[in-house]
Order: sequence, then C-alpha cells, then structure tokens
Amino acid sequence: MRAISRATGHNFRTVKKYIEQTDFNLPIRRKRGRPSKLDPFKTVIDGWLETDTKRKPKQRHTAKRIYARLLEEYRDLFHVSERTVRAYVAAKKKELYRHEGYLPLDHPPGEAQIDFGAVEFNEKGQRCNGQALILSFPYSNGGYPQLFKGVNQECLLTGMANIFAHLNQVPRVIWFDNLSAAVAGIHGQERTLTERFRRFSLHYGFEARFCTPNSGHEKGHVENKVGYSRRNFFVPAPEFDEIETYNQELLAAAEKDMQRPHYRKGRLIAQLLEEDRSAMLPMPPHPFDVEKWQIAKANKVGKIKFETNLYSASPAVANREVWIKAGAHTIEILTEEYRSIVKHRRLYGKNLEVMNWYPYLTTLARRPNALKYSGFYHELPDPWREYLDTCDYHGKKGSLTVLLKILEERNLDIATQSLEACLENGTATPEGILFSYYRLTQERIEEQVQLPESLSRLDEYDLNLDSYDLLLRKVI
Repeated sequence: MRAISRATGHNFRTVKKYIEQTDFNLPIRRKRGRPSKLDPFKTVIDGWLETDTKRKPKQRHTAKRIYARLLEEYRDLFHVSERTVRAYVAAKKKELYRHEGYLPLDHPPGEAQIDFGAVEFNEKGQRCNGQALILSFPYSNGGYPQLFKGVNQECLLTGMANIFAHLNQVPRVIWFDNLSAAVAGIHGQERTLTERFRRFSLHYGFEARFCTPNSGHEKGHVENKVGYSRRNFFVPAPEFDEIETYNQELLAAAEKDMQRPHYRKGRLIAQLLEEDRSAMLPMPPHPFDVEKWQIAKANKVGKIKFETNLYSASPAVANREVWIKAGAHTIEILTEEYRSIVKHRRLYGKNLEVMNWYPYLTTLARRPNALKYSGFYHELPDPWREYLDTCDYHGKKGSLTVLLKILEERNLDIATQSLEACLENGTATPEGILFSYYRLTQERIEEQVQLPESLSRLDEYDLNLDSYDLLLRKVI
C-alpha cells in the first residue's frame, strides 16, 4: 500500500480505504431540509387545501387565491414570494389528489365517446364563440365533428342525429360526461336521465354510459380527438354563411381525414371504421324530433320570451299563448293550432332580441301612419324610405300592401329592384310597383310555332284604307 501511495501520489489512508472497500454502490444523498419563510404558514395552507377536497372543483383555492389571502390576513408578518407559494401549493395538491395511474384499455368495435370543445368561427362575417361536438370511435380512431353555438340539449341531440344519419348506423355504446343535457341527477353509480335524452337513447337503441364525476380521462380518446379536430378542422377559424350547411361539409371533411394510417395499427382509419360499423346498430325507420316544444304567452306587442331572449311573433297573437319549437339553430313560433307564424335564428347570449317585421306588415298596412315610429321603417332600404316619405295616406297604405305581397312570394331585394325600376321611369305608384315586380319575376317563354306543311299559303294582303277615308269625309 505504501508502494502504491508513492507511485500514485495519493495519501496512504486513501489507498488503504479503497483497497479495503467492499461496497462500490453510489451513496444516496438525502436532501437536507432548509428552513423556509413559508414554514409558519404551511399548516394554514394545508388546512385550506384539505377543506377544498370536500368542495366542488371549480370552487377550490388556486395558488393565486391562497397567496392573496395570506397577504390579506397576515399582512406585516407575511414576506414570501408568490413563486414560493405556488411551488408549495402545487406539491401539496399532488399529494392530496394523487391517483393510482391509468390502465391501458382495449376498446371493442362499435363503441363511441362524445364531448364538446370550445372553438371560434365566423358566421356571415360575425365572430362567434361556439362549441364543437365530437363523436369519436376509439377502436378505429375515427371521429366526426359538428359545430354549434351552445351546449344545450338541442345541440347535443342534433349533432348526434346528424352523425347517425350520415353513418346510417348507430353505435351500440356511447360514453358521456355527466352533462346536464343528458343527466338530471347523480346517485353514486346510478344516473337519472333527462326525459328527452332517455327517449332519444331508446329511439336509437344505444346504451348510454357515464364517466365518474371529474374523471374525463375515462373517455380520453374523445378528449384527444377534440384537440385534434380543433387544430385540423378549425384553424384558421372557419367562415361560412349557414352553420347547417357547414356541418354537412364537416362530415365530408372527416371522411377525407380518415384516409390515413392508424397511429398504432398500421391500417387506414377508414378501413378500421368499417369494422366499427359492422358492430353498430341499424338506424330506426323514423327520425327523432330533436326540437324542444314549449308553450309561452306573447306580450301586448306580440313578442315572446324564450330563456332570457326576446323573439317577435305577431300582433295577431298579442296576450295569447303560442307554441315555441326550439332547435339547435332556429326558433319557430306557432299558434295554439300549430300553424307557423315566424321562424328566427336562435339567439345565444343573454337579454338579446330579434325582430321579424313580416308578420307585422298587415297591421302596418292598415295603420300606415304608424310606419315611421316602427323599427321596420329604419330597417328598410333607402329607396323605400324616401319613396314612402313622399306618399300620402292612401299611397302609403297601398304601397305597404304591395310590399307585403312581394315579401310573401320573394324577398326585400326583389321589392327594392321593383321600386327602383318605377322610380327611374316615373311610375312609382302601388300599381306601378306591382306591375314592375311581375315584369321582373315572371318568366317569358319565346317559342316558335311550327306550322304543318299541309297548311295552304295565303298571298300577302295589301291593306287599303282609302274607302274608309271617303266614308268618314261624308259623315263629317
């Protein structure tokens, strides 16, 4: 050992230590806890977080809220950075809400999962914060999106019905969150379903299964598919005129997207989807009425309130009960005898109002002097406003009656074109506007008449009116 010490230059004790060493494992160095300024407040934070475990997730303390409370309640005693508080709260929450991990699952064909995800889009140039409903198939990794402006029951049922109709089949089992559109109450493992959702599931024959509350990972496939759809179908934000038409285009886009290999199975998603479909149920012979029917009472000016929004109906039903037929995209108002009065685009928001003046035109035509005090007057194009301002009582009454007739058959653009044609040639009267409308809209059929060969030809007749002139002179 001394010879080794002299040859290597290491101390004798060092050489002796390594020659006699029998355990060459790396030593485990335990972290030494250092005192922190947060230590006096950790028991307070722990108490708040432990109490939170009994509260709903959305009403639990965030790290930011805990930091703010400590500043408020301990003021001069609390001198800790927000970063330190955040680090401790994150570690404590992991300890309190730890889980045992996930198990890899093998999904059978014919099962589906469904969920909503927030997206933005532009309808007729107007920016909307909407929701994409995604129905995904874990076995094949296929999925179909549908776009809506809300997450109500009509949106859920409409989206599902659209996808079922496109497939012409129905998944045997569908996994859901405990969304209020489907679930009325939770009792342990049991679910009380809403009446319309229960009828919908019975109509199509699928089994509805629900995740454990606050356990979205139980339908992780659709959670991932929501993100995939948002990145691939809704970036950049789509622009369209009618959401119903765009939803049909989305179904076609989803079919095209499935012409790619499965991330693990190597085969095309479209091919695997056929195996999904072989395990699905057939479509029922009749579609399900997904609209919501509700009775309401119109106010004194013929408007009705649905949810928090106001929709025009007609002065003819003022202070009377009417039916509301509410769909995902439209609201139709009907009389008690189920005769349609007016149809609106459904409003998504609070305390909004929409007005369709067509049902009010009959009343305005009888009371033309009220026109200028109605909102309809300000919605009219400039040519109509300027023309009606020049009309007397009877002219205004007749013109509004003609306008009502044109709107019954066509639209305001055609009515304006008819009026402008009259204004150009100086025939702007109710009769002239109606004649101009007929001239613009009636089809002209120009057809040559084929005469038979057997018809005898007549010589050209030379007309001579001289004899009539002589006769007239004698009378004069």
